[in-house]
Amino acid sequence: MNNRLLPLLCLTGAVLLWGTSFVATKIALTGFAPLTVVFLRMALASLVMTLFWSRVPKAGRAPGDARLLALVCLLQPCLYFVLESYAIKLTTSAQAGMISSLVPLLVAAGAWGFLHEAISPRTLAGIGLSLAGVVWLSLTGQAVQSAPNPVLGNILELLAMGCAAGYMLMLKHLSSRYNSWHLTGIQTFAGALFFLPAAWLASPQPVALSAPPEAWTAVAYLGGIVTLGAFGLYNMAVVRLPAAQAAAAINLVPPVAVLAGWLMLGESLAPAQLAACAVILTGVALGQGKSRGRTDDASGGQRA
Repeated sequence: MNNRLLPLLCLTGAVLLWGTSFVATKIALTGFAPLTVVFLRMALASLVMTLFWSRVPKAGRAPGDARLLALVCLLQPCLYFVLESYAIKLTTSAQAGMISSLVPLLVAAGAWGFLHEAISPRTLAGIGLSLAGVVWLSLTGQAVQSAPNPVLGNILELLAMGCAAGYMLMLKHLSSRYNSWHLTGIQTFAGALFFLPAAWLASPQPVALSAPPEAWTAVAYLGGIVTLGAFGLYNMAVVRLPAAQAAAAINLVPPVAVLAGWLMLGESLAPAQLAACAVILTGVALGQGKSRGRTDDASGGQRA
C-alpha cells in the first residue's frame, strides 16, 4: 500500500504545481521579459539544488548517455520554456493549460513515429479530435490586453507540449539508471546556463528596479517550488508507476490551470471555447481509452 501511495501522492503534487504554474508565469510576466522569467526560475532552482547536491545519489553513465542527457536538457527545460513563456504571454493561462492535456497523446504519437510502437486507430482518432479542439479553441479566442494573440500563443504552447512529449519518452529510458533528483538537477543547471545570455540580452538593466513585488513572488514560487518540486515529484513517480498511469495524471493539469486562472486572474472562457475544451478532453479520453479489451500501450510504454 505504501509503495503505491507514495508515487500517487507525488503525481498529485506534481499536477497541482504544474497546474498553478501557468498563473504564476502570467503574473511573473507582468514584471519581466519571458526569457528573464525562465532564467530567474532556473537560477533560483539551481541555487536550491546546490545546497543538497552532494547528497543526491549519482549513477554511472552508460555509453551514449551524454548525448541523451544533452537532448533531454535541450527539450526540457530549454526549448520547452522558450516556447511556453512566449505562449503564456500571448494567450491566457487557461487556454495554455488546456492544451497541455495533449501531452499523453503526443507521447503516443512519438512512440509510434520514433520507437515504432503500435498505435490503435482509436488513439489516432483521439489525437485528431484533440488537435481539432485546439484549432477551435485558438480561433474562438479574442485578443485582449492580457492575451494579445491567442492563436500564435496556442500554437507555441502546442509546440512546447511536443518538446515535453519528447522529453518524457527519453526520460523513461534514463530513469532506470539515474536517480530522479540527479536528473532534475542536471536539467536545472543546464537551464540556468542556457538562459543566462538570453536573459541578459532581454533585460540588460538590473531587473529588480522596475519589477513589482508580485512578479518576484511568482518567480520565487516558480523557481523554488515548481521547477524543483513538480519535476522532482514526477520523476520520482515515473520510476514506480506504469508509464500509462503516469501519463493519465497529466490530464488533471488543465482543470487545475483553468480553476487557478479563474480564481487568481479572473480569466474566463467563452461558451465556444468551453465547447472546444470539451472536444479536446473528449479526444484525450478517446485516445487513452481501452480498445478491443486492451489499453493502448502507445500512450505510455516509454512515458516519463
